[in-house]
Amino acid sequence: MLDNPLLQYVTDAKGNVASVIIPWSLWEKMEPKVRKLLEVESTPQEITQAAGPLASFDELMQFWDFKYPYSPSVTCPHCSATTADWRNDPSQPFVLTNANIGGLLVFYCRACGTTIRQKHFHKHMAVEHTTPKA
Repeated sequence: MLDNPLLQYVTDAKGNVASVIIPWSLWEKMEPKVRKLLEVESTPQEITQAAGPLASFDELMQFWDFKYPYSPSVTCPHCSATTADWRNDPSQPFVLTNANIGGLLVFYCRACGTTIRQKHFHKHMAVEHTTPKA
């Protein structure tokens, strides 16, 4: 197997094969046969609400000392999905993926996969986002 001159094996430090480099002409013949496998592997998995970020969010709320009241509304700047309360919206358009006592809340938009970061500062909140490439 490892002695085929058309294939180049890329190994890790222990010598375990990590990937294979193949010539373009061979890939052109293989691609139609492996396309379905590639599509299955690229299908995004459903993201569920993990307990850890919720515990961190509860801790942030317990020690909230910012100059403005907390608002549970979230809006995706990319696809305009919105909710007035991410915790109690039955459709759950956003999943809290990270939170910390410093005021950072990170949400995942189920509609388009955008990551929305709410940065709560002492006197204001800033919103940033990262949209996955297509």
